[in-house]
Amino acid sequence: MHARDAVISCYHVVMASTRTTFTIDRALAERARLLKINVSAAAREGVEAAVRAAMARVDRDAYRRQPERPDPFWSEVEAWTEE
Repeated sequence: MHARDAVISCYHVVMASTRTTFTIDRALAERARLLKINVSAAAREGVEAAVRAAMARVDRDAYRRQPERPDPFWSEVEAWTEE
């Protein structure tokens, strides 16, 4: 197993949850209710997406500061591309 695969596996481990509260616009909350949107699930998905994006930015910034070099020990080398 590559170190990268171990990190990805660790991310998918089910963690204990924590209760939190947040405030949204009253009209938006009503619209969500009328559309039968599970606001809690939508919030979890939004926070998860934001965390993934932030982790990718941090990783990409670290790579840009210290790019990987080919290493004969590894059979594959991954590199960020400019988007």
